Amino acid sequence: MDAIKKILGVVWLALAAVVAYYGLTVFGIPKVMSTKVEDHVFGWIILTILMPIIVGGLAIFGWYSVTGEYSADKK
Repeated sequence: MDAIKKILGVVWLALAAVVAYYGLTVFGIPKVMSTKVEDHVFGWIILTILMPIIVGGLAIFGWYSVTGEYSADKK
């Protein structure tokens, strides 16, 4: 079971990288550079609020899984 947790930790870390790339290149930077006010506001909300929460949560969870923090024998 610990091996599955470590493999899934790597998956979560990879997913964090994909979400960061996709969030920056599709939702964040193009929306901030837009001339429409509603796109500009949405872009800043994505970049400053949602991206750190989503990517940070996935990365921390993945890192803890890879390092064995969720291991059954760790007490």
